Amino acid sequence: MSDEAQNDEHQGGEASGISFAAFVLSLAHTAAVHFGDIPDPVSGEKAGVNLPAAQQMIDILSLMELKTRGNLTAEERQLLDQLLFELRMRFVEAAKQGGGRPADSRIIIP
Repeated sequence: MSDEAQNDEHQGGEASGISFAAFVLSLAHTAAVHFGDIPDPVSGEKAGVNLPAAQQMIDILSLMELKTRGNLTAEERQLLDQLLFELRMRFVEAAKQGGGRPADSRIIIP
């Protein structure tokens, strides 16, 4: 692999067709599926709330935040921080509801 291709991959993965933002959003989307907020992309149906699986997605994003600290662009950092905040708040709301999905609480994924 050329130095230029390696540099492109380090700058957000554009050479491989996926960006850091797209990857982070895909994990947040998976969390939203586990919260029961959006339909499963495979079945097209909303599944029940699965808090342990949603927590795992939050934990993965938290680990990424920790391990990439100081290496993200301002936009990437803001996206990751905002998604983590929203997902954590959504988790607290779902846990308070006993795992049920509050009717007026949705995760907005841009």
